[in-house]
Amino acid sequence: MGSCFSVRIKAESPLHNDPKYGAKSGNDAGGSSRVSNVTVPSTPRTEGEILQSSNLKIFSYSELKAATRNFRPDSLLGEGGFGCVYKGWIDEHSLTPAKPGAGAIIIAVKRLNQESFQGHQEWLTEINFLGQFYHPNLVKLIGYCLEDDQRLLVYEFMPKGSLENHLFRRASYVEPLSWKLRIKIALDAAKGLSFLHKAKVIYRDLKASNILLDSNYNAKLSDFGLAKDGPTGSESHVSTRVMGTYGYAAPEYMATGHLTKKSDIYSFGVVLLEILSGRRAIDKSKPSREQNLVDWARPYLGRKRKIFQVMDARLEGQYSLKDALKAANLAVQCLSTEPRFRPNVEEVVKALEQLLESNDNEGSSSQSGNPRKVSRSSSNGPKYRRRSANGTFDGKAASYPPSASPLHT
Repeated sequence: MGSCFSVRIKAESPLHNDPKYGAKSGNDAGGSSRVSNVTVPSTPRTEGEILQSSNLKIFSYSELKAATRNFRPDSLLGEGGFGCVYKGWIDEHSLTPAKPGAGAIIIAVKRLNQESFQGHQEWLTEINFLGQFYHPNLVKLIGYCLEDDQRLLVYEFMPKGSLENHLFRRASYVEPLSWKLRIKIALDAAKGLSFLHKAKVIYRDLKASNILLDSNYNAKLSDFGLAKDGPTGSESHVSTRVMGTYGYAAPEYMATGHLTKKSDIYSFGVVLLEILSGRRAIDKSKPSREQNLVDWARPYLGRKRKIFQVMDARLEGQYSLKDALKAANLAVQCLSTEPRFRPNVEEVVKALEQLLESNDNEGSSSQSGNPRKVSRSSSNGPKYRRRSANGTFDGKAASYPPSASPLHT
């Protein structure tokens, strides 16, 4: 997973940062494709019950020191409010410390900063949820360490890092994500969220830095330290302290502390808007009226001659106007200020599946037809580029990012 940082909000504590898991290169660590039963047993309440009920390996501190080469600085993948994340190696069968090479898998080891105010409870919450759940679009928690005052978590390693890194890093060696790949990543994230919602869990921290990519750009949700069990019985919401990340948290949750599944849908809408625009949810480097992405983009979304003001210029020539408007309309629905007007996550998944299928169909028809792909060379409205005689488009080809970044939390 890739190293990344983001500002969280906590009602009873100061602003703090938060890391992630990714990598510059390497092999995936034993990711599981199993899907666990979404009927969650009654959530254990004591620490002992949580640790005993998890299906995780218990590592000793000395094992993780050996696996990370004594937490050497060159093994550091990221750092944030929870602590530091290190790259390590374990044997793929015995899960004991190993040297890099054949038979070893790469892991990401998150070590709790003993002065962290995220602390023990978030460490325990991760074990509570990821110790029960298995899904291809959730990052795999392999094990944990609880020894004296040491608290660590061991995850599968995500070689392509975070979505945040791929969307916003402008280094010359980072190729922009293609339109098709962006929609596919959004769909993967929605599927992971759907699994959680079916399990009556509210994620509460959906953001680009918490969406991690494996070697094939399959997206997985990570960092479950803020996750909460959803309302039960006749309850409509969970009342809780306001925690999350500026720019992503739903306005009604910020105002009241009332948490629902629709709070996650709003956050998903922000991420989808980041995917479409290539802009951060909050960017203080922009002019004041453009710093908040949702506020700035809202007037342009859904308007044929304005949508191009929002779309990432690096996607030029890769999508149709129809698909751009469909994606923007989905973002608008997710970002509704009234939670009841937001779609549920199953509707989001269906919309993205149709969008991805539409893109595939257009790609197929381009072999024999003359499809129109949007090109934005000015702000005066849409222009279209025609397919050349050799079947290529007069625009930038779809490109895929290189292997780069560390595992995120």
